[in-house]
Amino acid sequence: MDNIWHLKDIEAILKELKTSPQGLTSEEARARLERYGPNELEEKKKRHPLMMFIDQFRDFMILVLIAAAVISGFIGEASDTIAIVVIVVLNAIIGFVQEYRAEKAMEALKKMAAPYATVLRDRRPVNLPARELVPGDKVLLEAGRIVPADIRLTEAIQLKIEEAALTGESVPVEKHTETIQDRDIPLGDRKNMAYKGTIVTYGRGEGVVVATGMSTEIGRIATMLQEEEEVKTPLQKRLANFGQKLAIAVLAICAIVFAIGLMRGVEPLLMLLTAISLAVAAIPEALPAVVTISLALGAKKMVNQNALIRKLPAVETLGSVTYICSDKTGTLTLNRMTVEKLWVDGRLLSAEEISNITTALSSPLQDLMVALSVSNDARVDADGNLIGDPTETALCSIAESMGYDKKKWEDKLPRIAEVPFDSERKCMSTIHRVQQWPAREPDEEEPSYISFTKGAVDVLIERTEEILTSRGLVPVQREQIIEISEKMAAEGFRVLAIGMKRWEGLPQEITPDSIERGLTLLGLVGMMDPPRAEAKEAVHLCKTAGIIPVMITGDHPLTARAVARRIGIIDDSNSNIISGAELDRLSMEEFEEQVEKIRVYARVAPQQKLKIVKALQDKGQFVAMTGDGVNDAPALKRADIGVAMGITGTDVAKEAAHMILLDDNFATIVKAVKEGRRIFDNIRKFIKYTMTSNSGEIWTIFLAPFLGLPIPLLPIHILWINLVTDGLPGLALAAEPPERDIMTRPPRDPKESIFAHGLGIQVIWVGLLMGLVSLFTQAWAIRTGHENWQTMVFTVLCLSQMGNVLAIRSEKESLFSQGLLSNMPLFGAFILTFALQMATIYIPFLNPIFKTKPLTVGELMTTLLLSSVVFFAVETDKFLRRKRRI
Repeated sequence: MDNIWHLKDIEAILKELKTSPQGLTSEEARARLERYGPNELEEKKKRHPLMMFIDQFRDFMILVLIAAAVISGFIGEASDTIAIVVIVVLNAIIGFVQEYRAEKAMEALKKMAAPYATVLRDRRPVNLPARELVPGDKVLLEAGRIVPADIRLTEAIQLKIEEAALTGESVPVEKHTETIQDRDIPLGDRKNMAYKGTIVTYGRGEGVVVATGMSTEIGRIATMLQEEEEVKTPLQKRLANFGQKLAIAVLAICAIVFAIGLMRGVEPLLMLLTAISLAVAAIPEALPAVVTISLALGAKKMVNQNALIRKLPAVETLGSVTYICSDKTGTLTLNRMTVEKLWVDGRLLSAEEISNITTALSSPLQDLMVALSVSNDARVDADGNLIGDPTETALCSIAESMGYDKKKWEDKLPRIAEVPFDSERKCMSTIHRVQQWPAREPDEEEPSYISFTKGAVDVLIERTEEILTSRGLVPVQREQIIEISEKMAAEGFRVLAIGMKRWEGLPQEITPDSIERGLTLLGLVGMMDPPRAEAKEAVHLCKTAGIIPVMITGDHPLTARAVARRIGIIDDSNSNIISGAELDRLSMEEFEEQVEKIRVYARVAPQQKLKIVKALQDKGQFVAMTGDGVNDAPALKRADIGVAMGITGTDVAKEAAHMILLDDNFATIVKAVKEGRRIFDNIRKFIKYTMTSNSGEIWTIFLAPFLGLPIPLLPIHILWINLVTDGLPGLALAAEPPERDIMTRPPRDPKESIFAHGLGIQVIWVGLLMGLVSLFTQAWAIRTGHENWQTMVFTVLCLSQMGNVLAIRSEKESLFSQGLLSNMPLFGAFILTFALQMATIYIPFLNPIFKTKPLTVGELMTTLLLSSVVFFAVETDKFLRRKRRI
């Protein structure tokens, strides 16, 4: 089935589908059901949950940890084995749960399908399960029903369909049956079509089913959703790369250490155990736990800030985001049509100016407010909320705000007749009996009846003879009115003209020709779906943080431009806007040449949103995509982080997304970005800390033979240091508060190594310093005859790492300005680790286990002094870096 049914006239479609205006026979329908299959969305074959769980163990870092667990068990360190296994299984369970939940995206799409449909079968209307519909069926549509398939309309009587979930349009679309000539016209402008999953809000209609199941537009989205693979997060990529390089380096170093030991005549078994212990110590098995805990704590914190994380790595991904591609409707805007400008009595007034009027309203403004209130089909529900067509509720709302209560004025001006809206006339009229008219001059005669007409400016102006002003009636100047209307439209407003006509008696004939002529123009009304109040500040904060916000919408380019300019997405220096039709004409290569310069996309289709995300990713950008509709789901899944709206978002969008904004507030993303940056900073600090500690251990053992020293540490010492220093202190770094400049620096380069910004160099020099201090302790203690030299080296190395963890809490700030108590979990971990280390020295029954001896007071003081060298060295390095920046 093709998707160009809007180009074909009804007769051609009936002929092509071999059907008739009376629909199909039951027999033919059964045959077609066999041929085309049921009208439902298909799911690709699901993986078995067990396979999903097993897949969690295929990550390289996880495999290295499993190997470390096996080695630990082999050398008799059961506690280390258990710890590693628990960490690995915990990570696997979390990954499995996230992936299993993601499989629900297709189920949510299925829920959008209409369960039943009214169809002509055997020339009679019958109510059938929508899954039984086939191409060629004649379907009857009415207000409140979900469109059951893609339908070419054959009859549309005041038919309006809400397509926001599919196209992003915030206003229900007025439908007609005329053939449309433009082949590439966007879905939102195919007004002779009704699409599966959209909702009929007004009127009634009929049509022929042209596509069912996966051939429908929503089916195409389902196909894209299934085919679109999620990309790995920056952290996943960095850790995978880091793990591979680390494992190779560690194995090489351990082999060298083992070989040197053998050459020096050390017992082979001792050297083997030492090399294996060093390998276990050098692999940061706590890293996955730190990452998981950091992300989980961040996710918990973000829920309190109205951001629900569905996939944990998404927390960190926000810190890498360089582009935020946001849907306009409901995300940057309120998804509520609002009157923002009025032209009345010769003046153009903003809504704010109108609301600030404290004096009595002029006659034209009074009459305009009355017209907006009573010539209106919006109604008030039991909770006092206006419900109905968005345009109608917007008009009624401005009148209510000015004190013109709809119910009161309907009592004063009861409606007795109307001429409904027609898409060809582009206007509608209501006729009212006048029981009470707004107060006027004493000599002004009150009419018996009055009609109000509202519609397109170009239509009404041709039917208007005069304009009501505070000076009385004046002849209409059509060119001037058209110019004002065009000016308002250029600002993104949807403009309506409001006219009225007085009647001494009820017209004999109530037709458009009799009612809608000789009108008096009351004014023009400019409406738009306005930006959220906080959107402008959020966009500004994004730019400050080096993130480029981009608007992607199904709305008209003029509307998109107006909203984008108001919230600061575009300005005079960069106002590049492209339409969906223009985007379609560009090849991927041509588009990628200019994608980084474009700030607004208008009239786009779902597959184009996907094209935008892919193009930005191909240019090396990390993309966050926000959205709420079905149309956003494939792009949400493909984006580096998909952000769905929690209130207005469809289930499909939520299931495809990595993160859900519970308050639908674009500004919440900025808070999430800050949290993401903090989390990555803290993970980076842990890597810096653990790799420095591990390199300190490696340097100590690696250099000792070259300096003519015996093996400084036993396997038990290495594993103990690894356990107590990599454990709680490392995990406590996850609670570190954000750096002060966190939201004024640009996003991290997505391609940068995890060792960028001097981390690798610091790991080497601080680790080397740690090793040299330990070896100095060993050499001095041996030379001066201290028998406890191995206990001293063991303690210096352990406590040096504690000094290092305190010093690296901030990249720039001194610990003395931060304060020891600003990260209480880390302070507690520091005290506990110190106490445990002292226990291995001074609790007698632990001495034979850890091969230690109690230190004298002098030895302990010397050990503590030497342990502080690393802390002061790192603090001095930070001081020098601060000086260089001044």
